[in-house]
Amino acid sequence: MKIRSAISLVLGSAAGALVLAGPAPAAEVDVPPFYVAAAKLPKAGKLGQVIAKEAVATSIPNATAWRIAYVSSDVREQPTIATGLVVAPKGPPPKAGRPIVAWAHGTTGTAQNCGPSQLLNPVQELNEYFLVGGTSWTDFGIPAVGDFIQDGYVVVATDYQGLGGGGRHQYAVAATQARDVIDSIRAAGNLGLAGAGRKAVIYGWSVGGGATLGAASMPDYVTRNGTAFDGIEVVGLAALAPYDVAVTAPKGALDDAAAAKMMEGLSQSFSDNPMDFAHFAMTLWALPAAFPELKLTDVFTDDGAKAIDAIMTRKCIHAGADTIVYTYGATYKQLLRDPPANAGAWTRALLKGSVAPVRPVAPVIIYWGTKDVVVPPVMGQLYRDQMCGLGANVTRVQLAGEQTHFTTPTAAKPLYVPWIKDRFAGKPLADGCAGGSSGPTP
Repeated sequence: MKIRSAISLVLGSAAGALVLAGPAPAAEVDVPPFYVAAAKLPKAGKLGQVIAKEAVATSIPNATAWRIAYVSSDVREQPTIATGLVVAPKGPPPKAGRPIVAWAHGTTGTAQNCGPSQLLNPVQELNEYFLVGGTSWTDFGIPAVGDFIQDGYVVVATDYQGLGGGGRHQYAVAATQARDVIDSIRAAGNLGLAGAGRKAVIYGWSVGGGATLGAASMPDYVTRNGTAFDGIEVVGLAALAPYDVAVTAPKGALDDAAAAKMMEGLSQSFSDNPMDFAHFAMTLWALPAAFPELKLTDVFTDDGAKAIDAIMTRKCIHAGADTIVYTYGATYKQLLRDPPANAGAWTRALLKGSVAPVRPVAPVIIYWGTKDVVVPPVMGQLYRDQMCGLGANVTRVQLAGEQTHFTTPTAAKPLYVPWIKDRFAGKPLADGCAGGSSGPTP
């Protein structure tokens, strides 16, 4: 998700991570048999109820793992099927139970075959395509999974809805993806892997960082009863380079003129090169799945809507970007409608799908790098300021050195692993809202 650092562009870029769709066509891509079967299952059952599972081999010491499909819901409380991975220490849980750690992954794409759990050997440390040493065309794996298994935790990693379980993926709609993360905790508990344990921590990166912040501000959903695993207690949330659209929005009522200006700014900000445009288009493609009053042709020409729909239903993010570059070259801007229609509805949907201005259910820690040009760190600062004003405990940590968006997970790992352990242990935590934002760590 490409987002600029200037305040005037932050709203545009964050929105550029969320927006565009219509009625979902039949599956257009091949997926492994587990996901073919999962997508055909009825969206029925309690939140977090596991409706299918499949054993997965892993080289993580003392670990056993499964692919799962489970019941979740979206921002409109419509039932969905989400897929993902569950990893647990071998053997039965101890009498006191096991804590649960839930991972929220970053951008992979919008097609049904873009779920990280579908890759070969998916249960391993985070494997980033962008970095030297990456072994795939996409990001997959679970950061610190070996550490967490060694510490006796159950680890669950959602794919989110629409990335293997059927339905159109609601990319970067934090209010939907946060539900998928919360329900993944219930799914792990539903399998009996946590035993009597109810404590959980959520951690996520990039778009998953947005889902993490979104989950923090959903107390009613976290404490909901009648689920497949009631009584979960989220005791901490760690967000790595997170985005938050709503916190960057203009204050006060957003009238039609302001909405139109915002949409115009989005189009201009994310049309200056084909790669930015590809991320913007994926975002636009996804939002109407969450908000059916929106139409793809509001923001794209008729021909543009057909092309973008064909690309985003069939390809993950990097292949989709390559297709736009190859097919349209410098003419890709012609796919956009100028000016966009229905701007008021689009901007309202953007804000409704983002992080709610509600005090977090537990302490939040944010890790960021000074060289992040994908998600501007100012989003985390604005989020902290907003939530501290609501009486929350939000710590913001600048990582040492010149960390980019893609090096943030590795650089932050030595910090968030002990932080999570301390949250499960119930250790006292300093007030992250006291004083200014943290500078470089030692």
